[in-house]
Amino acid sequence: MKKINLFEYKKLKSTEINDLCRRAESDLSDYYPKVDTIIQNVKENGDMALKKYSFELDKVSKELNDFKVSKKEFLAAFDKIETDMKEVLEFCNSNVKKFHEAQMPKKKWMIEMHPGVFAGEKVEPIEIVAMYVPRGKGSFPSVAMMTSIPAIVAGVKTPIIFTPPEVDGSIDCATLVAASIAGVKDVYKIGGAQAVAAAAFGTQTIPKCLKIVGPGSPWVAAAKNRLNEIIDTGTPAGPSEAIVLADKTAKGKVVALDLLIEAEHGPDSSAYLITNSSKVVEEALSFIPTCWKQMSKERVKFSSEVLSGPRGGIILVEDFNQAIDFTNKYAPEHLQIHSINAENYVEKIKNAGEILLGDFSPLSIANFSLGPNNVIPTNAASKTKSPLGVHDFLKSTSIGKINEEGYNKLAPFVYKFAKYEGFDAHANAVSELRIKAMKT
Repeated sequence: MKKINLFEYKKLKSTEINDLCRRAESDLSDYYPKVDTIIQNVKENGDMALKKYSFELDKVSKELNDFKVSKKEFLAAFDKIETDMKEVLEFCNSNVKKFHEAQMPKKKWMIEMHPGVFAGEKVEPIEIVAMYVPRGKGSFPSVAMMTSIPAIVAGVKTPIIFTPPEVDGSIDCATLVAASIAGVKDVYKIGGAQAVAAAAFGTQTIPKCLKIVGPGSPWVAAAKNRLNEIIDTGTPAGPSEAIVLADKTAKGKVVALDLLIEAEHGPDSSAYLITNSSKVVEEALSFIPTCWKQMSKERVKFSSEVLSGPRGGIILVEDFNQAIDFTNKYAPEHLQIHSINAENYVEKIKNAGEILLGDFSPLSIANFSLGPNNVIPTNAASKTKSPLGVHDFLKSTSIGKINEEGYNKLAPFVYKFAKYEGFDAHANAVSELRIKAMKT
């Protein structure tokens, strides 16, 4: 087992601090040549290209005659899933649905700006949206649930899930049950960059989509970057990342438990503990081996690689303001704050996809059952982006209505504005020419 990184913030150069902020998706240049080939092949050859990549990249042992999951496969998933897991999915579904229903904006609204001047919006769902559910380092029925529910709540007419198949061509049963409980009927057995390309261009059997959302590997991230002018690629959602902030009142063992949550996703994840307490550092370091004894070898390997690699470890700061400054610079996907006064720090956090407060709010509860979405912007995108929600599946249209009284109020201002910017037709439309034209 490699030694966990321990950085003293005061000894770090600015370039080293910048290096700590780098994610696996920060530089995708190594992925683009292969991704470009995949995209072009799917664009030109459609289903034939997808069959090729199901063998080569998804490692499916037999040819897939139909990428779409059949009704029979859905029914088999319900028969195969354990009763208690189905109950878990139903319980978590209800929480997530309740949150996203509360998130829904008004379908239509208007306000009176001035007497006779009305302005507002109407909101409509996007017609067809693809949701990507990853598979490489585990099965993720939680992502199927988190992407499907806001799509259904928003009223998307055709929500579609793309997810990589198992080697035998099947799909994880809990993922299918989660999709079905949420209300999604169309699931396709496709993964990676080829799934993004299929969504962007459509194939002989797969409909062209207007948008694709959901987390994925650097391969998926690279394909989204290449195709963002062809299809709306939504919130950037790459490999998992988290910062755990702990002040001197924190419990080091509890902190250690939360540090390992996102680190176990895979070696391309990012996870840091940042604290101003040497005691917290010592307690966390001494307790992590105990935690590892309760984890599988694969998850221990993943978390060990993250915490000893270029995107993880422990950062010891001189005071907690340094911890907050670094957090805002890093702009994490997930942020957990351990302190008896955790809520006091919330206003100081400007950049984070989600903030979880205190000993009883671990990231795992947020990931599965709290209610807010677990598809959250990565790679510092939380500086400008928000977690996935119903708004990602909606579009708004502005509405205006003006009567004669309102027109008479606004027209003189508009005339002067148009003349200043040099737009004669704009000005004519609110001039005496309009009054004369309406009388004829």
